[in-house]
Amino acid sequence: MNVRELAHVMALTEFIMPEPGREVNGGYVGDLLSWVMGRAQTGNAWITIMSNQNVAAVALMTEVACVILAEGVVPDETLRQRAEQQSVNILGTKMSAFDAAAALKQLLR
Repeated sequence: MNVRELAHVMALTEFIMPEPGREVNGGYVGDLLSWVMGRAQTGNAWITIMSNQNVAAVALMTEVACVILAEGVVPDETLRQRAEQQSVNILGTKMSAFDAAAALKQLLR
């Protein structure tokens, strides 16, 4: 499943979508950026409530397919700019991180 399909099926808000064709192969949930850097894997959908510019840097380094901001969090302007510059897909949901992860897990079975 690619990021565009994931956004559609989960009814996610598309904040920044420069690479909608990236394949999603799993998920990772975490807010401690240094922890995410060491554990998220290429192609994951990273679910977080963090919305600052460092999210784009971590997403780029870990090569996640997309970032899903949970609990109604919206990206700040600096994150929007960085994500666009670095081609990082940023999506959003009002679901909790737990519910978003559960929905993602069901979709990727």
